[in-house]
Amino acid sequence: MSRSKAPIAIALAAGGGLGYYFYRAGGSPRAAEKDFESDARRLASRLKGEAEQKRQSVDIEEKSGRISSDVTSKIEGAVSTVNKELSKTAQEAENLAKQARADALKKIDEFDRKVEEGAAKGKSWFSSWFGGK
Repeated sequence: MSRSKAPIAIALAAGGGLGYYFYRAGGSPRAAEKDFESDARRLASRLKGEAEQKRQSVDIEEKSGRISSDVTSKIEGAVSTVNKELSKTAQEAENLAKQARADALKKIDEFDRKVEEGAAKGKSWFSSWFGGK
């Protein structure tokens, strides 16, 4: 059976870390301990800051998602309202165009009738000069 090499790797890493701090402290165990504690506090503070940033970014993402859905629903509502108003306005414009066309045709018919009446009077007047009825 093969044995796991993880315990050996962990022991080597721990030994290397101790050696690093002793080397930096010049062999003084007290100074090595203070350096280690300082580095540990700095690392903990950085991890805490990163965790806070992640939490804030998650909060921001949630808020932006809610805002996005609110804005989307408001835009969809506005678009549907505009579409309704547009179709209503188009219908009204069509009705006005039909009415204007009918009024124009009515005026043209009246004008034609007046012209025909005038032409008939003129024809009868002109005919009366030359012996017509």
